[in-house]
Amino acid sequence: MIRWLRNIAGAVLLTMTAASAETMTIAALGDSLTAGYGLEQGQGFVPQLEQWLRDQGADVTIINAGVSGDTTAGGLARVGWTLTPDVDAMIVALGGNDYLRGLDPAVSRANLDGILAAGQQANLPMLLVGLEVGTNYGLAYKREFEATYTDLAARYDVPLYPDMFAGIRAENSDLLAFMQSDGIHPSAAGVALIVAAIGPAVLALIADTPQ
Repeated sequence: MIRWLRNIAGAVLLTMTAASAETMTIAALGDSLTAGYGLEQGQGFVPQLEQWLRDQGADVTIINAGVSGDTTAGGLARVGWTLTPDVDAMIVALGGNDYLRGLDPAVSRANLDGILAAGQQANLPMLLVGLEVGTNYGLAYKREFEATYTDLAARYDVPLYPDMFAGIRAENSDLLAFMQSDGIHPSAAGVALIVAAIGPAVLALIADTPQ
């Protein structure tokens, strides 16, 4: 009888411990690529990533802090109220609109620096997501723009996922095959490739986040 009671007590204790474990909350600070522009509900980056992570056994909720058309300046302006007390980690995926508008990479760098500083001040683990860009503004611009991500990742000692579109590029040389008609935003199938590629980096972020 005593052994049976001990077994029951142990089972209850394990159940209570599991129930008390909190779901991790990750804020995905980004632009239209994060927001899921042009896609039906459930097909965007955030819901697909959240489902992918849960399929791997992660108890996680992703907050969609993506705003279509946002630049790094917009991200910096709202990072303060994005990082609420319930946020445990942050994905920073900004810069695409800076590039499309040909903004000075030094300005983008300063804005991203401010965002990462805010995350550091909040003592949050972070994942920085970069972009591989073209040479339409010249090779020097491309180098400076892309170096922004590598330099800041090193400065703040955060992991860098170098290219948001790496999953699509690895799958098919024809990038447009996985894009919407505007040629800028990924289709639902394109998002699935992006998520499958970046997913392991987010799992590593989760593993490095104190529970």
